[in-house]
Amino acid sequence: MSAQPAQGQAGSGTEPPADPNVDLIIVGAGFAGLYMLHRARGLGLRARVFEAGDGVGGTWYWNRYPGARCDVESLEYSYQFSDDLQQQWHWTERFAPQAEILKYANHVADRFDLRRDIAFETRVTQAHFDEASARWQVRTDRGDALSSQFVVMATGCLSSTNLPRFPGLEDFQGERYHTGEWPHQPVDFTGKRVAVIGTGSSAIQSIPIIARQAASLTVFQRTANFSIPAYNAPLDPAHEAAIKAEYPAFRARNSQMMAGFGSSLPRNEAPALAATPEERRRRFDERWNRGGLGFTGAFNDLMISREANDLAAEYVRERIRAIVEDPATAELLAPRQVIGCKRICVDSGYYETFNLPHVKLVDISAGGIEAITATGVKAGGQEHPVDCIVFATGFDAMTGSLLKIDIRGRDGLALREAWSAGPRTYLGLNVAGFPNLFTVSGPGSPSVLTNMIVSIEQHVNWIADCIAWLRAGGRRTIEAEPQAQDAWVGHVNAVAGGTLFPTCNSWYLGANVPGKTRVFMPLLGFPAYVQRCEEVVARGYEGFRTAA
Repeated sequence: MSAQPAQGQAGSGTEPPADPNVDLIIVGAGFAGLYMLHRARGLGLRARVFEAGDGVGGTWYWNRYPGARCDVESLEYSYQFSDDLQQQWHWTERFAPQAEILKYANHVADRFDLRRDIAFETRVTQAHFDEASARWQVRTDRGDALSSQFVVMATGCLSSTNLPRFPGLEDFQGERYHTGEWPHQPVDFTGKRVAVIGTGSSAIQSIPIIARQAASLTVFQRTANFSIPAYNAPLDPAHEAAIKAEYPAFRARNSQMMAGFGSSLPRNEAPALAATPEERRRRFDERWNRGGLGFTGAFNDLMISREANDLAAEYVRERIRAIVEDPATAELLAPRQVIGCKRICVDSGYYETFNLPHVKLVDISAGGIEAITATGVKAGGQEHPVDCIVFATGFDAMTGSLLKIDIRGRDGLALREAWSAGPRTYLGLNVAGFPNLFTVSGPGSPSVLTNMIVSIEQHVNWIADCIAWLRAGGRRTIEAEPQAQDAWVGHVNAVAGGTLFPTCNSWYLGANVPGKTRVFMPLLGFPAYVQRCEEVVARGYEGFRTAA
Protein backbone atom coordinates (compact mmCIF):
# COMPACT_ATOMS: atom_id res chain seq x y z
CA MET A 1 0.00 0.00 0.00
CA SER A 2 1.27 3.47 -0.73
CA ALA A 3 -0.12 4.87 2.52
CA GLN A 4 1.71 3.21 5.40
CA PRO A 5 0.44 3.08 8.97
CA ALA A 6 2.02 5.59 11.29
CA GLN A 7 3.63 4.38 14.46
CA GLY A 8 1.18 3.93 17.28
CA GLN A 9 1.92 3.90 20.97
CA ALA A 10 4.57 1.25 21.37
CA GLY A 11 4.66 -0.85 24.49
CA SER A 12 7.72 -2.06 26.32
CA GLY A 13 9.42 -5.25 25.30
CA THR A 14 10.80 -4.47 21.84
CA GLU A 15 14.30 -5.59 22.86
CA PRO A 16 15.36 -9.22 22.24
CA PRO A 17 14.71 -11.43 25.26
CA ALA A 18 17.64 -11.83 27.62
CA ASP A 19 17.06 -15.57 28.11
CA PRO A 20 16.82 -17.53 24.83
CA ASN A 21 15.38 -20.55 26.66
CA VAL A 22 11.72 -20.22 27.61
CA ASP A 23 8.81 -22.52 28.35
CA LEU A 24 6.30 -20.96 25.98
CA ILE A 25 6.42 -18.73 22.92
CA ILE A 26 3.18 -17.04 21.89
CA VAL A 27 2.87 -15.59 18.39
CA GLY A 28 0.49 -12.62 18.33
CA ALA A 29 -0.72 -10.09 20.92
CA GLY A 30 -4.39 -9.96 20.07
CA PHE A 31 -7.07 -11.20 22.45
CA ALA A 32 -5.79 -14.78 22.18
CA GLY A 33 -2.15 -13.89 22.80
CA LEU A 34 -2.94 -11.61 25.73
CA TYR A 35 -5.06 -14.17 27.53
CA MET A 36 -2.60 -16.99 26.77
CA LEU A 37 0.16 -14.93 28.40
CA HIS A 38 -2.02 -14.27 31.43
CA ARG A 39 -2.76 -17.99 31.84
CA ALA A 40 0.90 -18.91 31.28
CA ARG A 41 1.98 -16.60 34.08
CA GLY A 42 -0.55 -18.25 36.37
CA LEU A 43 1.13 -21.59 35.64
CA GLY A 44 4.55 -20.18 36.45
CA LEU A 45 5.75 -20.53 32.86
CA ARG A 46 8.49 -18.41 31.36
CA ALA A 47 6.56 -17.02 28.40
CA ARG A 48 7.38 -14.60 25.62
CA VAL A 49 5.03 -12.99 23.09
CA PHE A 50 6.05 -11.76 19.66
CA GLU A 51 3.83 -9.21 17.90
CA ALA A 52 4.32 -7.72 14.44
CA GLY A 53 2.52 -4.49 15.32
CA ASP A 54 3.74 -1.84 17.71
CA GLY A 55 0.81 -2.37 20.03
CA VAL A 56 -1.66 -4.98 21.27
CA GLY A 57 -5.09 -5.69 19.82
CA GLY A 58 -4.56 -8.01 16.88
CA THR A 59 -7.42 -7.65 14.40
CA TRP A 60 -8.47 -4.45 16.10
CA TYR A 61 -4.98 -3.01 15.88
CA TRP A 62 -4.79 -3.42 12.09
CA ASN A 63 -8.41 -2.92 10.99
CA ARG A 64 -8.92 0.81 11.48
CA TYR A 65 -10.95 1.49 8.35
CA PRO A 66 -13.85 3.96 8.55
CA GLY A 67 -16.86 2.45 10.30
CA ALA A 68 -15.01 -0.60 11.64
CA ARG A 69 -16.90 -2.16 14.53
CA CYS A 70 -17.73 -5.58 15.93
CA ASP A 71 -20.83 -7.46 14.73
CA VAL A 72 -21.27 -9.15 18.13
CA GLU A 73 -22.81 -6.99 20.85
CA SER A 74 -20.23 -5.41 23.13
CA LEU A 75 -21.52 -6.92 26.37
CA GLU A 76 -20.89 -10.33 24.79
CA TYR A 77 -17.71 -9.57 22.83
CA SER A 78 -15.49 -9.28 25.88
CA TYR A 79 -13.44 -11.42 28.24
CA GLN A 80 -15.20 -13.32 31.00
CA PHE A 81 -12.17 -14.73 32.86
CA SER A 82 -12.16 -11.79 35.31
CA ASP A 83 -15.42 -10.78 36.94
CA ASP A 84 -13.87 -7.51 38.14
CA LEU A 85 -12.92 -6.68 34.55
CA GLN A 86 -16.43 -7.51 33.35
CA GLN A 87 -18.07 -5.38 36.00
CA GLN A 88 -15.78 -2.37 35.83
CA TRP A 89 -15.35 -1.94 32.08
CA HIS A 90 -18.04 0.22 30.48
CA TRP A 91 -18.94 -0.12 26.81
CA THR A 92 -20.55 2.94 25.26
CA GLU A 93 -22.37 1.39 22.27
CA ARG A 94 -24.44 -1.69 21.51
CA PHE A 95 -21.86 -2.70 18.88
CA ALA A 96 -18.44 -1.46 19.94
CA PRO A 97 -16.38 0.51 17.39
CA GLN A 98 -12.79 -0.42 16.58
CA ALA A 99 -11.25 2.39 18.63
CA GLU A 100 -13.11 1.33 21.76
CA ILE A 101 -12.21 -2.35 21.33
CA LEU A 102 -8.56 -1.37 20.89
CA LYS A 103 -8.80 0.77 24.02
CA TYR A 104 -10.19 -2.26 25.85
CA ALA A 105 -7.30 -4.47 24.65
CA ASN A 106 -4.80 -1.87 25.89
CA HIS A 107 -6.63 -1.65 29.20
CA VAL A 108 -6.36 -5.42 29.63
CA ALA A 109 -2.63 -5.35 28.76
CA ASP A 110 -2.04 -2.64 31.36
CA ARG A 111 -4.37 -4.02 34.04
CA PHE A 112 -2.62 -7.41 34.00
CA ASP A 113 0.88 -5.98 33.37
CA LEU A 114 1.33 -7.97 30.17
CA ARG A 115 3.55 -5.66 28.08
CA ARG A 116 6.80 -6.57 29.81
CA ASP A 117 6.73 -10.01 28.17
CA ILE A 118 5.76 -8.80 24.68
CA ALA A 119 8.27 -8.00 21.95
CA PHE A 120 6.54 -5.58 19.59
CA GLU A 121 7.41 -4.86 15.96
CA THR A 122 8.82 -8.37 15.76
CA ARG A 123 7.69 -11.13 13.41
CA VAL A 124 8.32 -14.80 13.99
CA THR A 125 9.79 -16.08 10.73
CA GLN A 126 10.70 -19.64 11.62
CA ALA A 127 9.70 -22.36 14.09
CA HIS A 128 11.42 -25.73 13.72
CA PHE A 129 10.92 -28.69 16.03
CA ASP A 130 14.16 -30.28 17.21
CA GLU A 131 13.46 -33.93 17.93
CA ALA A 132 16.61 -34.51 19.96
CA SER A 133 15.72 -31.89 22.56
CA ALA A 134 11.94 -32.03 22.00
CA ARG A 135 11.95 -28.24 21.81
CA TRP A 136 10.99 -25.64 19.23
CA GLN A 137 13.74 -23.50 17.75
CA VAL A 138 12.22 -20.12 16.92
CA ARG A 139 13.66 -17.20 14.98
CA THR A 140 12.38 -13.67 14.37
CA ASP A 141 13.02 -10.94 11.82
CA ARG A 142 14.95 -9.02 14.51
CA GLY A 143 17.55 -11.76 14.79
CA ASP A 144 16.19 -13.40 17.93
CA ALA A 145 16.92 -17.12 18.29
CA LEU A 146 15.01 -18.88 21.06
CA SER A 147 14.29 -22.37 22.28
CA SER A 148 10.91 -23.22 23.76
CA GLN A 149 9.09 -26.35 24.90
CA PHE A 150 5.72 -25.06 23.69
CA VAL A 151 4.57 -22.71 20.93
CA VAL A 152 1.08 -21.24 20.74
CA MET A 153 0.03 -19.69 17.45
CA ALA A 154 -2.31 -16.84 18.41
CA THR A 155 -2.09 -15.35 14.93
CA GLY A 156 -5.80 -14.75 14.42
CA CYS A 157 -8.25 -16.02 11.83
CA LEU A 158 -8.55 -12.73 9.95
CA SER A 159 -5.07 -11.24 10.09
CA SER A 160 -3.44 -12.05 6.74
CA THR A 161 -4.73 -9.56 4.18
CA ASN A 162 -5.69 -10.74 0.71
CA LEU A 163 -4.82 -8.46 -2.21
CA PRO A 164 -5.47 -10.04 -5.61
CA ARG A 165 -2.83 -9.49 -8.29
CA PHE A 166 -4.72 -6.96 -10.35
CA PRO A 167 -2.98 -6.18 -13.67
CA GLY A 168 -1.37 -2.75 -13.55
CA LEU A 169 -1.69 -2.38 -9.77
CA GLU A 170 1.74 -0.83 -9.43
CA ASP A 171 0.98 1.70 -12.17
CA PHE A 172 -1.68 3.49 -10.14
CA GLN A 173 -0.53 7.00 -9.24
CA GLY A 174 -3.16 7.78 -6.61
CA GLU A 175 -3.56 6.70 -3.00
CA ARG A 176 -4.08 3.00 -2.21
CA TYR A 177 -5.47 1.50 0.99
CA HIS A 178 -6.46 -1.95 2.22
CA THR A 179 -9.15 -2.12 4.88
CA GLY A 180 -7.07 -4.69 6.80
CA GLU A 181 -3.94 -2.48 6.82
CA TRP A 182 -5.44 0.93 7.38
CA PRO A 183 -3.20 3.89 8.30
CA HIS A 184 -3.14 4.87 11.95
CA GLN A 185 -3.65 8.51 11.09
CA PRO A 186 -7.06 9.70 9.76
CA VAL A 187 -7.64 9.49 6.01
CA ASP A 188 -9.59 12.38 4.50
CA PHE A 189 -11.45 11.62 1.27
CA THR A 190 -13.01 15.08 1.02
CA GLY A 191 -13.29 16.18 -2.61
CA LYS A 192 -11.75 12.96 -3.92
CA ARG A 193 -12.94 10.41 -6.43
CA VAL A 194 -12.82 7.10 -4.56
CA ALA A 195 -13.12 3.49 -5.70
CA VAL A 196 -13.95 0.66 -3.30
CA ILE A 197 -13.21 -2.82 -4.62
CA GLY A 198 -15.19 -5.46 -2.77
CA THR A 199 -18.52 -5.61 -0.96
CA GLY A 200 -17.77 -7.80 2.04
CA SER A 201 -18.07 -6.80 5.67
CA SER A 202 -15.33 -4.15 5.72
CA ALA A 203 -16.71 -2.53 2.58
CA ILE A 204 -20.28 -2.60 3.87
CA GLN A 205 -19.13 -0.87 7.05
CA SER A 206 -16.85 1.69 5.39
CA ILE A 207 -18.81 2.65 2.26
CA PRO A 208 -21.43 4.81 4.07
CA ILE A 209 -18.63 6.71 5.88
CA ILE A 210 -16.48 7.21 2.79
CA ALA A 211 -19.53 8.39 0.82
CA ARG A 212 -20.06 11.24 3.28
CA GLN A 213 -16.68 12.69 2.33
CA ALA A 214 -15.95 11.69 -1.24
CA ALA A 215 -16.80 13.81 -4.25
CA SER A 216 -17.69 10.55 -5.98
CA LEU A 217 -17.67 6.92 -4.90
CA THR A 218 -17.58 3.98 -7.29
CA VAL A 219 -18.15 0.54 -5.75
CA PHE A 220 -16.97 -2.51 -7.68
CA GLN A 221 -18.97 -5.59 -6.74
CA ARG A 222 -18.23 -9.18 -7.72
CA THR A 223 -20.77 -10.84 -5.41
CA ALA A 224 -23.52 -9.14 -3.45
CA ASN A 225 -23.65 -9.97 0.26
CA PHE A 226 -26.58 -10.11 2.63
CA SER A 227 -26.56 -7.40 5.27
CA ILE A 228 -28.93 -6.76 8.17
CA PRO A 229 -29.29 -3.35 9.86
CA ALA A 230 -27.26 -2.97 13.06
CA TYR A 231 -29.55 -0.40 14.66
CA ASN A 232 -26.50 0.56 16.66
CA ALA A 233 -27.05 3.03 19.49
CA PRO A 234 -25.53 4.17 22.76
CA LEU A 235 -25.65 1.32 25.24
CA ASP A 236 -28.73 1.53 27.43
CA PRO A 237 -27.54 1.87 31.07
CA ALA A 238 -30.49 -0.14 32.32
CA HIS A 239 -29.72 -2.96 29.91
CA GLU A 240 -26.05 -2.90 30.90
CA ALA A 241 -26.95 -3.02 34.60
CA ALA A 242 -29.33 -5.92 34.06
CA ILE A 243 -26.68 -7.97 32.25
CA LYS A 244 -23.99 -7.21 34.79
CA ALA A 245 -26.31 -8.18 37.63
CA GLU A 246 -26.35 -11.74 36.29
CA TYR A 247 -23.24 -11.93 34.12
CA PRO A 248 -22.34 -15.56 35.04
CA ALA A 249 -25.83 -16.79 34.15
CA PHE A 250 -25.86 -14.69 30.98
CA ARG A 251 -22.54 -16.17 29.89
CA ALA A 252 -23.75 -19.68 30.73
CA ARG A 253 -26.83 -19.23 28.53
CA ASN A 254 -24.68 -17.93 25.69
CA SER A 255 -22.37 -20.93 25.96
CA GLN A 256 -25.30 -23.13 24.97
CA MET A 257 -25.99 -21.14 21.81
CA MET A 258 -24.77 -22.58 18.50
CA ALA A 259 -22.43 -19.60 17.99
CA GLY A 260 -21.62 -18.92 21.63
CA PHE A 261 -23.73 -15.75 21.80
CA GLY A 262 -27.24 -14.46 21.24
CA SER A 263 -29.19 -15.96 24.13
CA SER A 264 -31.27 -12.79 24.44
CA LEU A 265 -33.05 -13.84 21.23
CA PRO A 266 -32.47 -17.60 20.84
CA ARG A 267 -33.27 -19.51 17.68
CA ASN A 268 -36.92 -20.31 17.09
CA GLU A 269 -37.01 -24.12 17.04
CA ALA A 270 -39.93 -24.32 14.60
CA PRO A 271 -39.42 -24.90 10.85
CA ALA A 272 -40.16 -22.15 8.36
CA LEU A 273 -41.78 -24.63 5.98
CA ALA A 274 -44.41 -25.49 8.59
CA ALA A 275 -45.29 -21.86 9.33
CA THR A 276 -47.98 -19.80 7.68
CA PRO A 277 -46.90 -16.91 5.44
CA GLU A 278 -48.09 -14.53 8.15
CA GLU A 279 -46.06 -16.27 10.85
CA ARG A 280 -42.96 -16.30 8.65
CA ARG A 281 -43.35 -12.60 7.96
CA ARG A 282 -43.77 -11.84 11.65
CA ARG A 283 -40.67 -13.82 12.59
CA PHE A 284 -38.56 -12.28 9.82
CA ASP A 285 -39.78 -8.78 10.76
CA GLU A 286 -38.88 -9.42 14.39
CA ARG A 287 -35.30 -10.36 13.48
CA TRP A 288 -34.86 -7.57 10.93
CA ASN A 289 -36.21 -4.92 13.27
CA ARG A 290 -33.97 -6.06 16.11
CA GLY A 291 -30.90 -6.01 13.89
CA GLY A 292 -27.64 -7.87 14.23
CA LEU A 293 -26.54 -11.38 13.36
CA GLY A 294 -29.55 -13.31 14.63
CA PHE A 295 -31.61 -13.22 11.44
CA THR A 296 -31.15 -16.86 10.45
CA GLY A 297 -32.39 -17.86 13.91
CA ALA A 298 -35.92 -16.98 12.82
CA PHE A 299 -36.54 -20.70 12.13
CA ASN A 300 -34.62 -23.91 12.71
CA ASP A 301 -34.45 -25.09 9.09
CA LEU A 302 -33.02 -22.03 7.34
CA MET A 303 -29.50 -23.47 7.11
CA ILE A 304 -30.67 -27.00 6.31
CA SER A 305 -33.46 -26.65 3.76
CA ARG A 306 -32.86 -24.70 0.54
CA GLU A 307 -36.58 -24.17 0.20
CA ALA A 308 -36.78 -22.63 3.67
CA ASN A 309 -33.65 -20.59 3.07
CA ASP A 310 -35.10 -19.19 -0.14
CA LEU A 311 -37.99 -17.75 1.86
CA ALA A 312 -35.62 -15.91 4.17
CA ALA A 313 -33.38 -14.76 1.32
CA GLU A 314 -36.30 -13.39 -0.65
CA TYR A 315 -37.51 -11.50 2.42
CA VAL A 316 -34.16 -9.68 2.62
CA ARG A 317 -34.14 -9.07 -1.11
CA GLU A 318 -37.56 -7.43 -0.76
CA ARG A 319 -36.16 -5.22 1.99
CA ILE A 320 -33.26 -4.19 -0.26
CA ARG A 321 -35.63 -3.36 -3.12
CA ALA A 322 -37.69 -1.21 -0.74
CA ILE A 323 -34.61 0.75 0.34
CA VAL A 324 -32.70 1.21 -2.93
CA GLU A 325 -34.53 3.58 -5.24
CA ASP A 326 -33.02 2.54 -8.57
CA PRO A 327 -34.47 -0.89 -9.51
CA ALA A 328 -31.41 -1.97 -11.51
CA THR A 329 -29.05 -1.11 -8.65
CA ALA A 330 -31.37 -2.83 -6.17
CA GLU A 331 -31.26 -6.05 -8.18
CA LEU A 332 -27.47 -5.96 -8.32
CA LEU A 333 -27.34 -5.50 -4.54
CA ALA A 334 -29.81 -8.34 -3.94
CA PRO A 335 -27.72 -11.49 -3.36
CA ARG A 336 -28.62 -14.69 -5.18
CA GLN A 337 -26.80 -17.18 -2.98
CA VAL A 338 -28.01 -18.89 0.18
CA ILE A 339 -28.41 -16.44 3.04
CA GLY A 340 -25.96 -17.38 5.78
CA CYS A 341 -23.55 -19.49 3.70
CA LYS A 342 -21.33 -16.42 3.97
CA ARG A 343 -21.23 -14.61 7.31
CA ILE A 344 -24.13 -12.15 7.25
CA CYS A 345 -22.98 -8.56 7.44
CA VAL A 346 -24.32 -5.93 9.82
CA ASP A 347 -24.58 -2.37 8.52
CA SER A 348 -25.51 1.20 9.29
CA GLY A 349 -27.03 2.75 6.18
CA TYR A 350 -25.27 0.61 3.57
CA TYR A 351 -28.13 0.15 1.11
CA GLU A 352 -29.32 3.74 1.59
CA THR A 353 -25.91 4.96 0.45
CA PHE A 354 -26.63 3.84 -3.11
CA ASN A 355 -29.47 6.40 -3.29
CA LEU A 356 -26.91 9.21 -3.19
CA PRO A 357 -26.30 10.83 -6.60
CA HIS A 358 -22.50 10.64 -6.33
CA VAL A 359 -22.40 6.90 -5.52
CA LYS A 360 -22.27 4.33 -8.33
CA LEU A 361 -22.29 0.53 -8.29
CA VAL A 362 -20.32 -1.35 -10.98
CA ASP A 363 -21.06 -5.04 -11.51
CA ILE A 364 -17.85 -7.03 -12.12
CA SER A 365 -19.35 -10.50 -11.66
CA ALA A 366 -18.67 -11.47 -15.27
CA GLY A 367 -15.25 -10.06 -16.10
CA GLY A 368 -13.79 -8.87 -12.80
CA ILE A 369 -11.35 -5.98 -12.64
CA GLU A 370 -9.63 -5.90 -16.02
CA ALA A 371 -6.83 -3.60 -14.95
CA ILE A 372 -5.70 -0.88 -12.61
CA THR A 373 -4.43 2.01 -14.68
CA ALA A 374 -2.34 5.01 -13.72
CA THR A 375 -5.49 7.04 -13.10
CA GLY A 376 -8.31 4.63 -12.47
CA VAL A 377 -9.95 1.22 -12.52
CA LYS A 378 -10.94 -0.56 -15.73
CA ALA A 379 -13.89 -2.95 -15.74
CA GLY A 380 -16.35 -3.98 -18.42
CA GLY A 381 -14.24 -2.22 -21.04
CA GLN A 382 -14.66 1.12 -19.30
CA GLU A 383 -12.11 3.04 -17.28
CA HIS A 384 -13.38 4.75 -14.15
CA PRO A 385 -11.08 7.66 -13.17
CA VAL A 386 -10.36 7.78 -9.43
CA ASP A 387 -7.95 9.48 -7.05
CA CYS A 388 -8.01 6.76 -4.37
CA ILE A 389 -8.61 3.03 -4.31
CA VAL A 390 -9.78 1.18 -1.20
CA PHE A 391 -9.20 -2.56 -1.48
CA ALA A 392 -11.84 -4.27 0.65
CA THR A 393 -10.69 -7.66 -0.60
CA GLY A 394 -10.63 -9.49 2.71
CA PHE A 395 -8.22 -12.00 4.17
CA ASP A 396 -6.49 -15.28 3.59
CA ALA A 397 -8.62 -16.55 6.45
CA MET A 398 -7.66 -19.01 9.17
CA THR A 399 -4.48 -20.36 7.52
CA GLY A 400 -2.79 -17.36 5.89
CA SER A 401 -0.84 -16.09 8.87
CA LEU A 402 0.24 -19.59 9.90
CA LEU A 403 1.56 -20.48 6.45
CA LYS A 404 3.57 -17.26 6.20
CA ILE A 405 5.84 -18.67 8.92
CA ASP A 406 8.32 -21.43 8.14
CA ILE A 407 6.89 -24.02 10.54
CA ARG A 408 8.48 -27.48 10.44
CA GLY A 409 7.60 -30.45 12.65
CA ARG A 410 8.94 -33.99 12.87
CA ASP A 411 11.32 -35.07 10.09
CA GLY A 412 11.41 -31.47 8.89
CA LEU A 413 7.83 -31.66 7.60
CA ALA A 414 6.67 -28.17 6.64
CA LEU A 415 3.19 -27.13 7.74
CA ARG A 416 2.60 -25.84 4.23
CA GLU A 417 3.31 -29.34 2.90
CA ALA A 418 1.16 -31.01 5.56
CA TRP A 419 -1.68 -28.72 4.52
CA SER A 420 -1.12 -28.89 0.76
CA ALA A 421 -4.54 -30.48 0.26
CA GLY A 422 -6.19 -28.20 2.82
CA PRO A 423 -5.73 -27.65 6.56
CA ARG A 424 -5.92 -30.71 8.80
CA THR A 425 -6.01 -30.49 12.59
CA TYR A 426 -7.32 -32.36 15.59
CA LEU A 427 -9.92 -30.24 17.39
CA GLY A 428 -8.45 -27.17 15.67
CA LEU A 429 -5.81 -27.25 18.41
CA ASN A 430 -2.89 -29.33 17.11
CA VAL A 431 -1.55 -30.88 13.90
CA ALA A 432 -0.24 -34.44 13.71
CA GLY A 433 3.54 -34.39 13.44
CA PHE A 434 3.89 -31.02 15.18
CA PRO A 435 4.37 -31.76 18.89
CA ASN A 436 3.65 -29.05 21.47
CA LEU A 437 2.47 -26.64 18.77
CA PHE A 438 -0.99 -25.32 19.55
CA THR A 439 -3.28 -23.19 17.39
CA VAL A 440 -5.89 -20.89 18.92
CA SER A 441 -9.17 -20.97 16.95
CA GLY A 442 -7.48 -22.96 14.20
CA PRO A 443 -9.11 -24.71 11.23
CA GLY A 444 -11.42 -27.42 12.48
CA SER A 445 -12.69 -25.41 15.44
CA PRO A 446 -15.86 -23.28 15.62
CA SER A 447 -13.79 -20.04 15.56
CA VAL A 448 -15.21 -17.66 12.93
CA LEU A 449 -18.72 -19.12 13.25
CA THR A 450 -18.84 -17.99 16.88
CA ASN A 451 -18.27 -15.10 19.23
CA MET A 452 -14.49 -15.12 18.76
CA ILE A 453 -13.57 -14.05 22.29
CA VAL A 454 -15.64 -16.87 23.76
CA SER A 455 -13.91 -19.37 21.47
CA ILE A 456 -10.52 -17.84 22.25
CA GLU A 457 -11.00 -18.20 26.01
CA GLN A 458 -12.15 -21.81 25.64
CA HIS A 459 -9.12 -22.65 23.49
CA VAL A 460 -6.63 -20.90 25.75
CA ASN A 461 -8.05 -22.55 28.85
CA TRP A 462 -7.82 -25.97 27.19
CA ILE A 463 -4.21 -25.35 26.11
CA ALA A 464 -3.17 -24.02 29.52
CA ASP A 465 -4.78 -26.96 31.32
CA CYS A 466 -3.10 -29.37 28.89
CA ILE A 467 0.33 -27.86 29.54
CA ALA A 468 -0.26 -28.06 33.31
CA TRP A 469 -1.26 -31.73 32.95
CA LEU A 470 1.83 -32.53 30.88
CA ARG A 471 4.19 -30.89 33.32
CA ALA A 472 2.54 -32.47 36.38
CA GLY A 473 2.99 -35.90 34.81
CA GLY A 474 6.55 -35.37 33.64
CA ARG A 475 5.54 -35.55 29.97
CA ARG A 476 7.60 -33.55 27.49
CA THR A 477 5.45 -33.67 24.36
CA ILE A 478 1.90 -34.06 23.13
CA GLU A 479 0.69 -34.35 19.55
CA ALA A 480 -2.37 -35.49 17.65
CA GLU A 481 -2.49 -39.06 16.44
CA PRO A 482 -2.92 -39.17 12.62
CA GLN A 483 -6.01 -41.39 12.81
CA ALA A 484 -7.66 -39.06 15.33
CA GLN A 485 -6.89 -36.10 13.08
CA ASP A 486 -8.34 -37.89 10.06
CA ALA A 487 -11.50 -38.73 11.97
CA TRP A 488 -11.82 -35.14 13.15
CA VAL A 489 -11.43 -33.70 9.65
CA GLY A 490 -14.11 -36.13 8.48
CA HIS A 491 -16.38 -35.05 11.32
CA VAL A 492 -15.97 -31.34 10.49
CA ASN A 493 -16.78 -32.03 6.84
CA ALA A 494 -19.75 -34.24 7.70
CA VAL A 495 -21.27 -31.61 9.97
CA ALA A 496 -20.88 -28.92 7.31
CA GLY A 497 -22.15 -31.28 4.62
CA GLY A 498 -25.46 -31.61 6.40
CA THR A 499 -26.08 -27.88 6.01
CA LEU A 500 -26.15 -25.19 3.33
CA PHE A 501 -22.91 -23.58 4.51
CA PRO A 502 -20.63 -25.10 1.83
CA THR A 503 -22.96 -24.15 -1.03
CA CYS A 504 -21.39 -20.81 -1.96
CA ASN A 505 -17.90 -19.51 -2.60
CA SER A 506 -17.08 -18.03 0.80
CA TRP A 507 -13.88 -17.33 2.68
CA TYR A 508 -14.95 -20.15 5.01
CA LEU A 509 -13.77 -22.36 2.12
CA GLY A 510 -10.86 -20.14 1.11
CA ALA A 511 -12.65 -19.36 -2.16
CA ASN A 512 -11.60 -15.69 -2.06
CA VAL A 513 -7.90 -16.58 -2.45
CA PRO A 514 -6.83 -17.74 -5.93
CA GLY A 515 -5.19 -21.16 -5.85
CA LYS A 516 -6.17 -21.96 -2.27
CA THR A 517 -7.51 -25.47 -1.75
CA ARG A 518 -11.23 -25.29 -1.03
CA VAL A 519 -12.05 -26.94 2.26
CA PHE A 520 -14.77 -25.84 4.68
CA MET A 521 -12.51 -24.85 7.56
CA PRO A 522 -14.62 -24.01 10.65
CA LEU A 523 -16.72 -26.48 12.66
CA LEU A 524 -20.40 -25.76 13.17
CA GLY A 525 -21.63 -25.81 16.75
CA PHE A 526 -19.90 -24.34 19.78
CA PRO A 527 -21.60 -26.33 22.62
CA ALA A 528 -20.99 -29.73 20.99
CA TYR A 529 -17.38 -28.78 20.33
CA VAL A 530 -16.78 -27.80 23.96
CA GLN A 531 -18.33 -31.07 25.08
CA ARG A 532 -16.02 -33.02 22.76
CA CYS A 533 -12.95 -31.17 24.08
CA GLU A 534 -13.97 -32.00 27.64
CA GLU A 535 -14.49 -35.66 26.73
CA VAL A 536 -11.02 -35.81 25.19
CA VAL A 537 -9.52 -34.58 28.45
CA ALA A 538 -11.66 -36.86 30.62
CA ARG A 539 -10.39 -39.84 28.62
CA GLY A 540 -6.76 -38.98 29.23
CA TYR A 541 -6.37 -36.73 26.19
CA GLU A 542 -7.89 -39.24 23.81
CA GLY A 543 -6.55 -38.93 20.29
CA PHE A 544 -3.24 -37.47 21.44
CA ARG A 545 0.05 -39.24 22.03
CA THR A 546 2.47 -38.10 24.69
CA ALA A 547 6.11 -38.82 25.45
CA ALA A 548 8.22 -38.35 28.57
